[in-house]
Amino acid sequence: MSAEVLVEKKKLKTPPLDIHYLGDRALRQNAKRIAKVDREIRQLVKEMLQTMYSADGIGLAAPQVGIQKQLIVVDCEPDNPATPPLVLINPTIKQYSDDVCLFQEGCLSIPGVYMDVKRPEMIEVVYKDEQGRPQMMIATEMLSRAIQHEMDHLNGVLFVDRVENQLALTEELTKHKFSHRAVKPVAL
Repeated sequence: MSAEVLVEKKKLKTPPLDIHYLGDRALRQNAKRIAKVDREIRQLVKEMLQTMYSADGIGLAAPQVGIQKQLIVVDCEPDNPATPPLVLINPTIKQYSDDVCLFQEGCLSIPGVYMDVKRPEMIEVVYKDEQGRPQMMIATEMLSRAIQHEMDHLNGVLFVDRVENQLALTEELTKHKFSHRAVKPVAL
């Protein structure tokens, strides 16, 4: 993690970016590849991290703050100052494991809603870091799930689109004042 994007893992009274919510068109657009990793992108990374920590999240994708760029930030240990967050620019999953697991997910763009989603347990992902250097990693468990969840945002897909139990989903969305019509089901 470069000094330019280092942020304190704390809540800000006024986060720098506004999170968009289920039903907002910005969440359904495809994000564009980032041609050049520069100071402007690193500033966006910093603001996304500050916004994510302020909302008690472990991941945030640029489309969630209305910016259609292929950029995600992930931190599965937001309470551990020693663990740096991950910055993935133009991420691509090269390989998925055959093993899938069901686990509860939530999303900063759909606050209060938590539902079970099936995802591959392991992924191999290639991306650029905040300095524009190519990287590759194999992610498992929570990190794998968080990266897949955030990468879905880059393609206009939300975790509720992957929920199989439609009845429970409708009840949960209604309880939290979201419209079930905003869901666009996709297959695993």
